[in-house]
Amino acid sequence: MHKCSSASSLGPGGLDLSKAFFAPISGGEPPSDTKRPTKITVVGVGNVGMAIAQTILTQDLADELALIDAKEDKLRGEMLDLQHAAAFLPRTKIHASLDYAISANSDLCIVTAGARQNPGESRLNLLQRNVALFKHIVPPLAKYSPDCIIMVVSNPVDVLTYVAWRLSGFPANRVIGSGTNLDSSRFRFLIADHLDVNAQDVQAYIVGEHGDSSVALWSSISVGGVPVLSFLKRQQIAYEKETLENIHKEVVHSAYEVIQLKGYTSWAIGYSVASLAWTLLRDQRKIHPVSILAKGFYDIDGGEVFLSLPAQLGRNGVLGVANVHLTDEEAQQLRNSAKTILEVQSQLEI
Repeated sequence: MHKCSSASSLGPGGLDLSKAFFAPISGGEPPSDTKRPTKITVVGVGNVGMAIAQTILTQDLADELALIDAKEDKLRGEMLDLQHAAAFLPRTKIHASLDYAISANSDLCIVTAGARQNPGESRLNLLQRNVALFKHIVPPLAKYSPDCIIMVVSNPVDVLTYVAWRLSGFPANRVIGSGTNLDSSRFRFLIADHLDVNAQDVQAYIVGEHGDSSVALWSSISVGGVPVLSFLKRQQIAYEKETLENIHKEVVHSAYEVIQLKGYTSWAIGYSVASLAWTLLRDQRKIHPVSILAKGFYDIDGGEVFLSLPAQLGRNGVLGVANVHLTDEEAQQLRNSAKTILEVQSQLEI
């Protein structure tokens, strides 16, 4: 089986049953210039891929959803499970296939597939296996949807976003990694919890690598438009730098804690990626910290590296990078984060 799909609407003799149920009305045909339906493809139907798919469906982000995976039974089972919820969801056509042709004409292709680390396996060897996997994933996506935006969620997300960019041949603005969008959400939650305010009123970014070398931009944090650190200084309210560092450490290790407790992360990344999809496909022009080609921004040089910066996103992908003020220390930490990623990239066979 190469394609999993819903039952055909054709009855005996090729009769279209969908038309048989309704008496036609003159002028009721859709106009010829009807806008093309929005289509999203998700590659990988593991816990993360399905959390993303489920969130996309509940938020009515697409008219058509295509699922791709190498495991035929799992793929068909997940497709059927989602289709059976059709009565409770906005109308979306759901397809699944082993064949990448099903992704044709997608507006957004989300890659969640990735190899798992074997016991005793080095991080570099795991990464090289993921590069080999991406060589089978990215070129067909680019072939069947040459105008799409590719979003990489697989880890290590920064390096694999670079790999996807190289393999796709796309301009850099149309290849994005989920990066630190979720890290920043966790950051905002922890700050809000610490200050006893609503997380939606907190503006705060984690940038750089989605990993241990990420950078918390403390100097630019604001609550309700009020810069936090400068406010504390003006009011002569004492705070300890160690407290700030502990909050950042909690952000970095929170994913590990979830994995230790339940075995994997899924729901938070599902909502994070859905928020990115909404901004991109609805041309919202919101700012998200996502993994983009960072060379030339914030004095990052030395090579083509993808890492998270506060980027304005819209229908054409990355529209620009916000000029957030960084302290000298933050700027140096960001450059160090870039070097960390570049050291890994230099060892890749691509």
